Amino acid sequence: MFVSLLIILVSSLVVISLFRRLRLPPVLGYLCVGLIVGPKAFGWVNESEALPLLAELGVVFLLFSLGLEFSLSKMIALRRVVFGLGSLQVLISAVLLGAVLMLLGMPATPAFLLGGGLALSSTAIVSKELGSLGEIFSSHGQNAIGVLLFQDVVAVLLLTLVPVFAGTSDQVWYWALPVTLGKTVALFVGLSLASRWLLPHLFHEVAAARSAELFVLLALVIVLLAAGLTHLLGLSPALGAFLAGMLLGESHYRHQIEADIRPFRDILLGIFFISIGMLIDLRLFASHGLLILGLALGLLLIKGCVVALLVKWRGSDNETAWRSGLALAQGGEFCFALMAQMQQNKMMPADLGGLLLAATFCSMVVTPSLLRAAPRIAARLHRKPNEEAKLEEISALNAGVQGHVVICGYGRVGQSIGRVLRNNHQPYIALDNDPVRVQEAAVDESCVHYGDSHRGELLVAVGLERAKLLVIAVDQTDIALTILKEARQLNSSVPILVRTRDDSQLVELKAAGASEVVPELLESSLMLASHALIMLGFPAHQVQDRVDQVRQDRYRLLHGFYPGAEDAES
Repeated sequence: MFVSLLIILVSSLVVISLFRRLRLPPVLGYLCVGLIVGPKAFGWVNESEALPLLAELGVVFLLFSLGLEFSLSKMIALRRVVFGLGSLQVLISAVLLGAVLMLLGMPATPAFLLGGGLALSSTAIVSKELGSLGEIFSSHGQNAIGVLLFQDVVAVLLLTLVPVFAGTSDQVWYWALPVTLGKTVALFVGLSLASRWLLPHLFHEVAAARSAELFVLLALVIVLLAAGLTHLLGLSPALGAFLAGMLLGESHYRHQIEADIRPFRDILLGIFFISIGMLIDLRLFASHGLLILGLALGLLLIKGCVVALLVKWRGSDNETAWRSGLALAQGGEFCFALMAQMQQNKMMPADLGGLLLAATFCSMVVTPSLLRAAPRIAARLHRKPNEEAKLEEISALNAGVQGHVVICGYGRVGQSIGRVLRNNHQPYIALDNDPVRVQEAAVDESCVHYGDSHRGELLVAVGLERAKLLVIAVDQTDIALTILKEARQLNSSVPILVRTRDDSQLVELKAAGASEVVPELLESSLMLASHALIMLGFPAHQVQDRVDQVRQDRYRLLHGFYPGAEDAES
């Protein structure tokens, strides 16, 4: 096991470094590592019992950290997506895919059971990619996460039903179904009580001890305990981890917990993707390559269209519908486990199972690229009349506004800027792509609208050509640069103030047309230094002159940085 892990880690180091240079998603790199080192390729790593356990822990940590982002109130708001959209997607996709499998020669019962497995999508890939793209709380992101949560419950039901339909279990399907649902409800109630009465006291005691080791240990224990308890109930450990994270999402320690488990999550999740890649036999691509690609394309088309049509039927705009479909079009990791169990119970032929495994793998491989290309694909698939209606509504609401400030990004920084402007009676219009945040802000403020700020037509709708100032307050510099270039094409004279985390792209932002760039880290350093000088007895006017000079020189005095051991992430 030690040698296998060493080979996996070294191979991952080389391949992921190469993929980052090529600007390709790391998930694809991990899948390729699995293909290369697995027993069905070069054979550097043989099958091991410990590797799948480590891989499953990666999904557990991912779902726990995802649960931290979704508080209980947000999940209640998503109930129509989880149980409405989720149930319809699984049911319709399972029927259609089951019918296709029957045409390929499978008996009805195994065909529809496997069709249900193929209807499931990849929780690990979709969650990770949406998180890295900053789209978890977008409309299509919430649709995807809600459906994936329902699919996790269905996956447990399908795995429970395999021995029932194979005749190797004494339990009947109409009894297995309510038992599994009852266990899920009991788990949720138990974790709710623990999160309300037990965990706050534990975290308070550990935080009072001021021991980083104790805090990390407590976070790991909670994750593993929730997953282990769920496993004992015969449910998916990832589902239990998500519920535990969701219930802790409203605690004061959420950000610290997330920071502590992130290193474990990323490494173990990489091993999970490698284990998926190791299941694929490359020789099948040589002998049945066109058939595998055809099956993968059919899977993507059927599931993507089903989701898109359902989301559209529920009243969403066409862009949200197609992007939701693209996010959920692939097969999932639970389908691998279902096919393996069906083969053990002789419910499907091994040759068909190998082809379906390869096709499911191909659908998972293209998913990161599909998610990145989703805006362009959705724009080509439809012109989005509902979205145009929203733009007309926003434009009509702000038609009479002149000399206002446009704020792109209404998070912590954007809201602070808005409060200062409001206190000084300066009108402003804010844009943000988090629907929950916009909905909450709309209760008190009518000047906050939902939308992607890099879309030129949206900037026109909020009156950029009439604005006195544009403030770009998003927390990702690449997105800020895109918004900046689009804004400059629409209005070449408006002053543009850009907030950025550091000075790494300061020159590029200035070259793209930013009037002023405020790096958060350098500005906070400057304020601390000025306070230090005043506390040391330097005259206030002298300190202020020096601060103004540093700002005029584009923070040149503060440039240069000696990175330490704790700065690897930044």
